[in-house]
Amino acid sequence: MRLVVVDASILFSFFKPESFTRNMLKSAYLKDAKLIVPDFALDELYILKLKICKFCGIGGLEFIISFALLSEIIDVIPRSEFKKFESGALKLLPEHTKDMPYFALALASDCAIWSGEKRFKQQSKVKIYSTSELLKELSLK
Repeated sequence: MRLVVVDASILFSFFKPESFTRNMLKSAYLKDAKLIVPDFALDELYILKLKICKFCGIGGLEFIISFALLSEIIDVIPRSEFKKFESGALKLLPEHTKDMPYFALALASDCAIWSGEKRFKQQSKVKIYSTSELLKELSLK
């Protein structure tokens, strides 16, 4: 089983119906990849419900159904499990403090991050997979 931290940009695109990212998240889950996020990530998505609905062209009911599906395939990790790695994570990309929890979780879990954020690759401590790189890694082609 592979363990991967999924960042907010990937989660956001999950809500677009028939999106490649949505299908890939479901496939990764079915292939026994363990997909994890910091404890605030799903709450943050729910707070952005209106923005997500507008961006993805979906209604409130479709958002709720997608949110429930996402909640089933993503494991939420409490901050207490990665808190001691936060200072190290801050040193990796100090100008982007909002990304610190994803890096702290990756450091604590000794795993990679799946992200479309190019700036994540500016550091070399945590392996960063783009969608296409993870696709190859998990043999989901």
